[in-house]
Amino acid sequence: MTQLSRMTVTPLRAAMAGVLALAVPATALTLPSAPASAQADQLDQVVNALRSITTMRADFTQTDRNGQVVRGVMTLKAPRVRFEYEPSAKMLVVSNGRSLTMVDYEVNQLQRWPIGNSPLGALLDPSKDVKRYGKLLPTSNPNVLSVEVKDSRNGISITLIFVRDASAPGGLELTSWVALDAQNKRTTLRLSNQRYGMAVADSTFNFRDPRRSARRGR
Repeated sequence: MTQLSRMTVTPLRAAMAGVLALAVPATALTLPSAPASAQADQLDQVVNALRSITTMRADFTQTDRNGQVVRGVMTLKAPRVRFEYEPSAKMLVVSNGRSLTMVDYEVNQLQRWPIGNSPLGALLDPSKDVKRYGKLLPTSNPNVLSVEVKDSRNGISITLIFVRDASAPGGLELTSWVALDAQNKRTTLRLSNQRYGMAVADSTFNFRDPRRSARRGR
């Protein structure tokens, strides 16, 4: 493995822990107490915004606690999503709405986690209600909404940040999320250049299984 690859894979694996935090069983989550009416209204706005997204594409920048950065493109066609990292990373994350797959072309490995009944499933599937899995956090800016999803079993949490934007579906734009693991290691993913409503082919969510290439090389 090259030095660049080693530097890139380290923050990627940390960030995958954050992404996968959303893939834990729903029964393992700490559910919030009944919110005040204003909080409930804001959570309803988040749910409406997520359900209003049919397709989306955005650039992302992923930063680990050491400041290491890797970039890529996220493509969403509910309930499917693809995180395509820059070529040097040699990794890919794809969800078909039922499972989340992490593909590591550096070591020819593939890992898959079920997400159908998880918070990630709720975020990607418009028919599910994210209010079951998240709670609203206070912010100092009325135009910013922060929603936390936490797994009390292993101490991992993800906080999703939305900004009010009349041009975004549902009037809210998902701009970033922050993942914290049980050791309080932070990974931040920021979205930019968000675009909505474009045609996205189903083949976008296909990928090459690296294990087959490894078998052929033996």
